[in-house]
Amino acid sequence: MTNDKFKKTLLPILGFMATTITGVSRIAVSQPIPVPYPPNSPTQPIPPTKLPSPAQGWRNPKLIDTIDAHSTVVDSLLFSPDGEVLISGGSYNDGRIKLWDLKTGKEFDKIRAQRVSVTDIALTPDGSMLASCGEDSALNLWDWKTGEYTHLFIEHTSNLLALAITPDSRVLVSGGLDGIRLWDLKKQRPIYNLARFDNQTYSLAIHPQGDLLASGHKFGSIKLWNIKTGQFLSSISAHTGSVDGLAFTPDGQTLVSGSFDRTIKVWNLRSGKLVRTLSGHTGRIWAIAINPDGETLASASRDGVRLWNLKTGELLKLITVAEDWAQSVAFSPDGTLLATGGFDSNIRIWQVPSVVKEESVVETRETQNTVAGNNVVLGIGNRNYNRKIFISHTSPTSPE
Repeated sequence: MTNDKFKKTLLPILGFMATTITGVSRIAVSQPIPVPYPPNSPTQPIPPTKLPSPAQGWRNPKLIDTIDAHSTVVDSLLFSPDGEVLISGGSYNDGRIKLWDLKTGKEFDKIRAQRVSVTDIALTPDGSMLASCGEDSALNLWDWKTGEYTHLFIEHTSNLLALAITPDSRVLVSGGLDGIRLWDLKKQRPIYNLARFDNQTYSLAIHPQGDLLASGHKFGSIKLWNIKTGQFLSSISAHTGSVDGLAFTPDGQTLVSGSFDRTIKVWNLRSGKLVRTLSGHTGRIWAIAINPDGETLASASRDGVRLWNLKTGELLKLITVAEDWAQSVAFSPDGTLLATGGFDSNIRIWQVPSVVKEESVVETRETQNTVAGNNVVLGIGNRNYNRKIFISHTSPTSPE
């Protein structure tokens, strides 16, 4: 699909989003509709300033911790909404979720979540529910606040590869080789099937406004959906290989896609144009993550992790990860930390230099933390981890 065709299809989509919010059922195509801004943000773009780009701080990230995490590849990574806990998922026959305290770098809980691998994990923005999925086709839910195992969805019949949660924490979207499904997290029941077997799904991303879903597929297409109505909106011929990573910028104006074809593409949702293609990785793109600053992109591949300036397309840094390639990446909610997971089974924590100078995130590991067996007594803000997060220590899909 040409850029002009992409523009013609995307602008009506944005019009559809705007009219859905105001209760109008028809698609408004009489004039271009800009992507709505998130709540509590200015109604117009902020004029450019001469302040340094936040992305520049990531030119020389400092390695502050290396964690021997799993027995195989670190397949997935996620920070808790408060930024105090890092959650990791293992691969192949290490289908465990592990929880790491970022002040000590120590594991304080784990659970066998999937039979084979934990291909993706997701936490609701309000910090109430944790979800995991895997190649065993199972979708598991835990109450993040109480640690109670709450539900197992078994409706999928093939590998599950991606999860996404709406900003209001009410709807979970799961994607895999048998299509896309939506789930009500409050009532913990299915909502509807969005797409079936002819939509083998490798990645998902939800627009910050919560109405628009982007899905990445096996043969290089990106599809756009209205998840409130279930309506298919458009398909973009974006890549020549499977689309394994998708992410919207926090302002909702840009969509970034990463592919097995070794490229990353940046799409402007306002104009409907492909802004630029980021090339340089020597292998398929396994994962991408956008920093909360909206300008810094991390991508993982066989040659390591590359950090990019999304505004300019400039390569900021190539981080080589030991002798093996990188599989997973995640930024902390405050944007100061980057976690990377690799084929060497380790997790590495990187920090932006300006923060390292002000204070060390990795404090002296001795006084306030008491380790007893697998329990760690931690005083982190108002949180007390003098218990295990997971009350149920095996999901029904676990072989243990």
